[in-house]
Amino acid sequence: MRSNDDPQGPHRSRDASDWCLVSPPPPIPTRVALLCGPSGSGKSLVAAHSGLPVLRLDDFYKEGDDPTLPLVDGSSDIDWDHPRSWDAERAVAAIEELCRTGRTTVPVYDISLSARTGAEALRIERTPLFIAEGIFAAEIVEHCRELGLLGDALCLSRGPVTTFRRRFVRDLKEGRKSVPFLLRRGWRLMRAERSIVARQTTLGAHPCDKDEALGRLAAAAGATHSRTAAA
Repeated sequence: MRSNDDPQGPHRSRDASDWCLVSPPPPIPTRVALLCGPSGSGKSLVAAHSGLPVLRLDDFYKEGDDPTLPLVDGSSDIDWDHPRSWDAERAVAAIEELCRTGRTTVPVYDISLSARTGAEALRIERTPLFIAEGIFAAEIVEHCRELGLLGDALCLSRGPVTTFRRRFVRDLKEGRKSVPFLLRRGWRLMRAERSIVARQTTLGAHPCDKDEALGRLAAAAGATHSRTAAA
């Protein structure tokens, strides 16, 4: 308690030493470009051609024995094209860590085994933009925007028939699943492609082809670099 003989009394003015200065949070140096589209639409190809660092969102699939995995209606097949087959929370956490620190640890996922087989360090060093690509990227557009991480969100589409052919050849070559499963999935996705693109667009992804996507990625990288330099 202050003595009554304090000449300044309880209302003395405070000097700078009385205040605890709180520094503003550091600016986020990197943004993410979310690249979605139907399976087989060319996301990995665009990501590779962009020259930007890439986070593979397919590595955040749930494992095949996870009881929360959804099934295809009227079938015993697991619906690997349903967002509930994927760990969105863990994917966003990895994206945020990459944006803030330039490094994170990601699972290594084997699609043919439907299982995580390990983990690895991912470092993107100093870059204004990186790509997170996968069929569920649109599901986290709003979350990334709210966190201040979003540079752009794009949805690729090549047309149902072209996508079906490309997807089947790729999945067969990589031995992702059995041939009957791939045919059932491919036919189902071909019929649903327009609705898939419509949903991802509604979630905030801009529909585009390969050339437009590469142009927007270059522009987003430049804009992010300018913002960071100005900060």
